[in-house]
Amino acid sequence: MLPEPHRSLAALDSVRAADIQPSSNLDSTDIPMGKKNKHNIREIRDQDISWIKDLIINQWGDETIEVHDNLYIPHKLSGFIAISPSGDPVGLVTYLIDNEECEIVTLNSLEIDSGVGTALLLKVKNIAEDAGCKRICLTTTNDNLQALEYYQKRGFNLVAIYQEAVNKARKIKPTIPLVSPNGIPIQDEIEFELMLS
Repeated sequence: MLPEPHRSLAALDSVRAADIQPSSNLDSTDIPMGKKNKHNIREIRDQDISWIKDLIINQWGDETIEVHDNLYIPHKLSGFIAISPSGDPVGLVTYLIDNEECEIVTLNSLEIDSGVGTALLLKVKNIAEDAGCKRICLTTTNDNLQALEYYQKRGFNLVAIYQEAVNKARKIKPTIPLVSPNGIPIQDEIEFELMLS
């Protein structure tokens, strides 16, 4: 079963804040090992497209993601999938690299306390460093309290709040709900960054 839909970019709907260990930087020591991370992280393949579409529709309401007036189709982006020891996909990260910036568009972990989300972040960090990027950025929304905590504990800094940006985004993507399941009105986009050395 997939978690309840959530529109926030780079959401971590199934990661509980209590399962996250504090960190000042994103590295391999950050992976929570409550259930031991035995997942295989691999690039997205053509045969994954249907699963990615289903996941994104379930998590965001349709197969597109809107942020900062840009509309993204995650299954057409670069990314990685986490595969469980039983062979099932249990996590997804999509991203794009433009010049010296890597933007994470989606991050989904379907397992709690397994290190899937952090392992996917680390994979993107390695790709970004190899590509010569100076920073990794991502955007979430004001209602996504789990993501706000998660990224800060992974060394990401909050760098911008775009007030009313989600209200503007509904003109492009009207399926974005007005209120989150946690009762918080969904209005603002929040940008995080992780500077790379």
